[in-house]
Amino acid sequence: MCAHVLVAEDDEMQAELIRRSLLAEGHTATVVHDGRAALDAARRTTPDLVVLDLMLPVIDGFGVCRVLRRDADIPVVMLTARSAEDDVLLGLELGADDYMTKPYSPRELMARIRTVLRRSGRGVDAGPREDPVVRAGDLAVDPVRHEVHCDGTPVECTPAEFEILLAMTAEPERVFSRRQLLEVTRGTDRASTERAVDVHIMNLRRKIEADPRRPARLLTVFGVGYKLSGGRG
Repeated sequence: MCAHVLVAEDDEMQAELIRRSLLAEGHTATVVHDGRAALDAARRTTPDLVVLDLMLPVIDGFGVCRVLRRDADIPVVMLTARSAEDDVLLGLELGADDYMTKPYSPRELMARIRTVLRRSGRGVDAGPREDPVVRAGDLAVDPVRHEVHCDGTPVECTPAEFEILLAMTAEPERVFSRRQLLEVTRGTDRASTERAVDVHIMNLRRKIEADPRRPARLLTVFGVGYKLSGGRG
């Protein structure tokens, strides 16, 4: 099933992870970061499904969903950090087809999207897919096969290590705080802490650095966090 998905998420890192997961599934995606832009994009592109964060600026997700349900019959998967029962019920009453509470696994989100698309009859049979592999220098991360290669050599990673490396490979040279990397791992390791992020980085350095004591790829940015050195491959 190949569909065009509108992603309305104000967290740019989360939005990018969703976008890349959608591409890996063979879908296309439009990404926006506030409610007004979401409504404009929905009218302009007529998506097959909307992934809708409730805590959007300008117009919140509830407001966006109301308008979408009034003007069109587009399936909606809601995302939120708010897990109160009243919020869940309101979202469903407004017509959301599914509802996920953060933190969530990107793989689980893709499974929910497949189910909603299948149920709604949206999308078309997939043709040739865009290469889902994310590359930065000599690192290649495949979100479909869940594989990592460094200099062409396979690298075994834990789920949390994989999600960290996928996020950093998608944006080489970007400095990620420990808190941001912690959010990346929450779908695979809900008991993790910011200190655990340091351990994941240390373990990754053992796997992808020629000399883990003098890292050339996974660099520490003192007082801020970490970045992956090297441009896109």
